[in-house]
Amino acid sequence: MSPPGPRILYVTPYWPQIPGSASESRAAHIGRALQQIGDVDVLLVDAECRNDDAQSTTEARILNWLPVQPAPPKGLLAKLQWAFNPRSMLPHGPGVDKDWTERVVQTAEQYDLVWFFKLRTANMFPHVAWRRSVLDIDNLPSTYERSLRGWKRPASDQLKGVIRAFSWTRRERLLDERFTLLVTCSETDAQYLGTLGVRSRVHVIPNGFDRPSSVPVRTPANPPRIGFIGVFDYEPNVEGIRWFVTHCWSRIKREIPDARLRLVGRHNDEGLKPLGTDIDALGWLPDPAPEMMTWTAMIVPILAGSGTRGKIAHGFAIKCPIVATPIGAYGYGAVDGREIFLADSPERFASACITAIRQPQVAEDMAERAWEMFNEKWSWDAIQQRIVAVAEDCLRRR
Repeated sequence: MSPPGPRILYVTPYWPQIPGSASESRAAHIGRALQQIGDVDVLLVDAECRNDDAQSTTEARILNWLPVQPAPPKGLLAKLQWAFNPRSMLPHGPGVDKDWTERVVQTAEQYDLVWFFKLRTANMFPHVAWRRSVLDIDNLPSTYERSLRGWKRPASDQLKGVIRAFSWTRRERLLDERFTLLVTCSETDAQYLGTLGVRSRVHVIPNGFDRPSSVPVRTPANPPRIGFIGVFDYEPNVEGIRWFVTHCWSRIKREIPDARLRLVGRHNDEGLKPLGTDIDALGWLPDPAPEMMTWTAMIVPILAGSGTRGKIAHGFAIKCPIVATPIGAYGYGAVDGREIFLADSPERFASACITAIRQPQVAEDMAERAWEMFNEKWSWDAIQQRIVAVAEDCLRRR
């Protein structure tokens, strides 16, 4: 009789199923990979939806669902404490109360491995160090704050951003005191942590997407469609589309008058939808693939953010040519003109979209090369072994 596998506590804000956003998909695939090596219990922290039907979609056990206390009012002293004390608790604001935290800490001692999905999730607990633990950081707050410096904002907001970046950098330097292993979405982020003096081993688990059951066959629509997929309750997505519509779309329309812009994702069919009779906000689609197969190109006009965009892997997975900003394609190492069109100005971005429409063979060849890289690096089948390797590394260190 084989010995029982390790006991794993998976702490996440997402129900363990395959839903819409890239973060939700990543959380679900990590949970499934952990089930390959041990018995997984899921601890949900501030879960965005509490759907009891979700439990039937996974073999993982839901251990508990922890509500989160709202952020307390902040006076001047509290703000100074947050800004200048990197060990201050609950840096994201809301958090689990102390009684629940003590219960979770005691429960965690019964497990061979504790895996946190997202830094924000771990920071919900007023507790510093976790033994036998892995933190999947997902997004580094300091790099996010620095990316916002290019936005046109009031001077007061710019100053607040500088303070936030300073404060988060100091907190990130202490991550190796709190967790056994750290995980980032890209080699670039792993190297960045090294420059901060983080000494713990940092693993890289890239964002990915499911490999299609068969080779994708696209059917671009006529008139041509430019598409975007992403949730519209995430500010960089909203600002990116506003930038594209304001500065790029009219340039494209002058050259391709009948082109249409198609938006897919939660909330984009609500008040944040850009105005225009040639802009179609489709909202959330249970299966966006048939719609995306009709796009001449997918755009990723992201101007700020951290981590990597799962929508890049999604586009590669269906052989859709992609036009992105450098920040939009951050962390993938895709080369301009080889696997992707990269553009850092409205003129170049619009020109790349026009090229994808007028020179379809160039765009298709590029998408084919991206598809090959996707199968090698960014399908969840390829990434699963990285997840298992991280867990096994942490188990060896116990």
